[in-house]
Amino acid sequence: MKKIKFALVGCGRISSKHFQAIEQIEDAEIIACADIIEKRAKEASDKYHIKSYYKDYKKMLDNEDVDAMLICTPSGMHPNMGIESASRKIHIITEKPMAIDLKSADKLVNACDENEVELFVVKQNRLNPPVQLLKKAIDKGRFGRLFSANATVRWTRPQSYYDMAKWRGTWEFDGGAFMNQASHYFDLIQWLMGPVESVMAFTTTLNHNIETEDEGAGIIHFRNGAIGVVEVTMNTYPKNYEGSITILGEYGTVRVGGVAVNKIEHWEFKDYDDDDKLIDSVTSDPPSIYGFGHLGYFRNVVDVLQNKAKPSIDGRSGRKSLELVLAMYKSARTGKKIALPLHE
Repeated sequence: MKKIKFALVGCGRISSKHFQAIEQIEDAEIIACADIIEKRAKEASDKYHIKSYYKDYKKMLDNEDVDAMLICTPSGMHPNMGIESASRKIHIITEKPMAIDLKSADKLVNACDENEVELFVVKQNRLNPPVQLLKKAIDKGRFGRLFSANATVRWTRPQSYYDMAKWRGTWEFDGGAFMNQASHYFDLIQWLMGPVESVMAFTTTLNHNIETEDEGAGIIHFRNGAIGVVEVTMNTYPKNYEGSITILGEYGTVRVGGVAVNKIEHWEFKDYDDDDKLIDSVTSDPPSIYGFGHLGYFRNVVDVLQNKAKPSIDGRSGRKSLELVLAMYKSARTGKKIALPLHE
């Protein structure tokens, strides 16, 4: 099989997960990286044994023969960088969220369609073994009717986190706790529970000098009649405490908790299934809130680009969670219930 060659732009905080995951995949490699802070690009190149580094990602694409581009820059920059790469017939893997507005997200999706390239959005928490087991139980119908879901993100971000870069905590490039830190949880709740009919939300900024919110809560009315609640804070003292999702149904109750949906804390169904024997073995203890899902995620990306698999999370799937977050923001701004789909 052809070895898949990647380029990476944005050598900041999250890029290490991309470098480390692709290092472990024999038939893939990152051959070049870029960052507007050239020193950071060089440091990443030295640390991960990358052949070339650049300050300008367009020059990198001019000079390097790559199959796919890994976009790890601030969220507001994802669409334009993705469109530029797609115009060169290069596949796109973008960090979450894929954009910070639906118009830009749709432009990116359309550019990838027009140029016949794949668009992947990183949603590695879907691949956490406890989450996979929960999804399997839902798909098997073990819950019966789904009644309610709760997603909770109780993490902390000091002011120094936002001060590290001017784009953090801004509406133009980042979004707030809903858009950035909790986007995986908005993705999980709609992926597990199904399409959303309407939402209501409150957001506020209590403890940071930023444009965006550091605290919020939202209510979701799903099309199947179930109710969901999402609670998010970046003000937990003194460290990250919880990233969880709980599903309640007619015949089952499951809570996947830990700091990043990595541990089954409750698993109970009316009827036995052999999957019940797996609940202890799927629990993990990740060293950070990013979990262990990146390797499996990029394995799927490589398999797709080698025509061996279908994408586990594509651009249209990534758009769904973005739309849900934007509906929450619109509700918080207007004080009204917001119906989906959004019409921007």
